[in-house]
Amino acid sequence: MFSPSSTQAPRSARPVMGPAPWRDWTALALLMFPVLLVAVDNTALTFALPEIARSLDVGGVQLLWIVDAYPLVLAALLVSMGNLGDRIGRRRLLLIGSTGFAAVSAATAFAPSAEWLIAGRAALGVFGAMLMPSTLSLIRNIFTDPNRRRLAIAVWAAGFSGGAALGPIFGGWLVEHFWWGAVFLVAAFLLLPLLAFGKVLIPESKDANPGRVDVPSIALSILTMAPFVYGIKEFAVHGLGASAAAFMLFGLVMGVLFVRRQQRIDSPMLDVSLFKNKVFSTAIVANVLSLFSMTGFIYFFAQHLQLVEGQSPMEAGIAMIPALLATVIAGLLVVPLVKKVRPGFVVAGGLTLSAVGYFVAVVGDHGSGPVFLLSALTVLAVGVGAAETISNDLILASVPADKSGAASAISETGYELGSLLGTAVLGSILTASYQHNLVIPDGVTGHAAEKSGETLAGAVDVASTLPAPLAEALTASARVAFDSGVHITAAIGLVLMAGAAALAAVVLRRVPRAH
Repeated sequence: MFSPSSTQAPRSARPVMGPAPWRDWTALALLMFPVLLVAVDNTALTFALPEIARSLDVGGVQLLWIVDAYPLVLAALLVSMGNLGDRIGRRRLLLIGSTGFAAVSAATAFAPSAEWLIAGRAALGVFGAMLMPSTLSLIRNIFTDPNRRRLAIAVWAAGFSGGAALGPIFGGWLVEHFWWGAVFLVAAFLLLPLLAFGKVLIPESKDANPGRVDVPSIALSILTMAPFVYGIKEFAVHGLGASAAAFMLFGLVMGVLFVRRQQRIDSPMLDVSLFKNKVFSTAIVANVLSLFSMTGFIYFFAQHLQLVEGQSPMEAGIAMIPALLATVIAGLLVVPLVKKVRPGFVVAGGLTLSAVGYFVAVVGDHGSGPVFLLSALTVLAVGVGAAETISNDLILASVPADKSGAASAISETGYELGSLLGTAVLGSILTASYQHNLVIPDGVTGHAAEKSGETLAGAVDVASTLPAPLAEALTASARVAFDSGVHITAAIGLVLMAGAAALAAVVLRRVPRAH
């Protein structure tokens, strides 16, 4: 077992009688359904974005909010929902969240406008925040043996990657054969096994002394996340103006107030003392940046395959499956590896591979076809799979079991914050670069020019209505503008991954090998 903290959980924090081993693994299998759901939902939506942009006439900023509304709300509520699960029962919260998620997904599938879709995604974030901390904290309490727990976490992390691999197939096939809203209906079917058998096969667990729910802390966490991310989006699209600076500053001030309140009250929503543990905090950073790199890359690559290479949604999804499956394989292979190699070096090595993947995207020729970008994504995916599996185990191993709810919520917040920033930051920079570099040919005017200037999907849609020479000129200009943004965002990803790898190598180098 990794030993940054060897504190054992008090008996009251665990079920009185542990289930038989077969029930442990059956419970884990059921817990994989909400994990798969979140991953499928995110990647399937990514591949549906071009069709959503066309059918709902969505602008560039609205398109980003359709993606970001869910993780933004989810990230803001994860810690509070983790604490709520500690209080009322993690299994109970999981089942409540699953029921709400399925119902809202069905309603969102029939959204008639971008505003409706954004609101639906935000509502899904509320129920999604109930799902993810519950899964990881239940795993921590079900699997008390370190080796079994490590394997269970590897399966849990593989569920994200497996879902990401399945998402493009489901999403692409559904978009091609039905309509974009069908991708949301998958949620109801994925959650049926959990809703049917979860209460019987998953043991309940809760904190014996959970404390009270602190409403001001919940409000401060939301007021920290939402304005700050909105300010980032404003900065990326419009530059550092008064509006962007004001929103980011407001979010930072609320964040300081949030931290100070957690240090002052008797029952904090977020135990900030956990961050004094360097292993815990460094593993959180590794999680955030791993998901940042993965989701940011997938965001622009999905559009590149469909709008630049001309692939259908399903073809683009199938093309990305080998790279996404590489994440699953890497996550499982590093479990026995950490018995021979120190976990800090495994995490650092994974982050280094992610940096190499972005380096390939920076120096490669985007006009030579999708092969080099697929190669870059595969290398990046292997790195993410290795880093996130071990960093998650370090997070849970570094805290007592009675703090597993809070630690799991923080870990999940890192996941969602990384996903959020990957699309919000890199996506916004990509959109801004496209809009800045696009040269609209003479002859494209009025609404057509405005729509072309918003997104690549808009330009491709406009080009389909123009005479051949003008359509070719607009399409070529739009693709060049889009790929210029890809180079910029890939360079940013490269710098961040290289820095994270160096940090992990230095801070985590003393963590002993697993037993």
